[in-house]
Amino acid sequence: MSMPSTPRSAQPSAPQSAHLDPWGAPPPPPPRKRPAALVAAVIGGALLLIVAILAAVVLSGKVFDTSFPRAEATLTVPHTVLDGRYELRRNDSATTGRAMARTWRLSLDAEAVHGVVASYRLKDADYDDVVVTGMYGRFRNTASLRARLLAERGSTSSTVKVVAPPRDLTPASSPVRVSCEYLSRSWTGGQALTYPACAWADGNTVARVAYMTTSYVDLKDAAEQTLRVRSDMLRPIR
Repeated sequence: MSMPSTPRSAQPSAPQSAHLDPWGAPPPPPPRKRPAALVAAVIGGALLLIVAILAAVVLSGKVFDTSFPRAEATLTVPHTVLDGRYELRRNDSATTGRAMARTWRLSLDAEAVHGVVASYRLKDADYDDVVVTGMYGRFRNTASLRARLLAERGSTSSTVKVVAPPRDLTPASSPVRVSCEYLSRSWTGGQALTYPACAWADGNTVARVAYMTTSYVDLKDAAEQTLRVRSDMLRPIR
């Protein structure tokens, strides 16, 4: 699975002349000196604009809200998950996970973010993978984060389509909400796969779990398995 989006790779740029700005154009002429009254008017107007923007952001509840929870848990990458039936196949936390975390650190709803990306394969199977793309840190507005995890398709967005939109399938006994959807992914050779993906988000961990298997998996079963994956990977901070 690809559960959030990776930053665009930086393209090498041609060396810039000392007389050119980063866009390759000549530098602008130095500003003319303006009368003090005009300068004061410009500054005053800019301050009013800043105040208006800050007021709008405050009303939207995205700034000056210090309601981040305490960091009490992390996500680990154990050797097996789901009662030991799935073994670790790849751990890309140091590469893809780190790049993903850099992107999510720009979010106003995330702090101290670390990425975890791992895939597990059913023992003795040729193709039956559980792919986890997640993060740990401090998170708020978890409902919108959970929706964002299912909305992002990563670099394969053109080949991944939504078959059944996300819906809340939280088991009655779970304090952590889980949403699941069906996706379809196609490859250039004409192959295609329809599979479920689920996501959870709490104050310390968020993750998307994709079940890349040719066997049919009911969404309710996928939601329950997702909570078991969460339990396998969650570790309290002592």
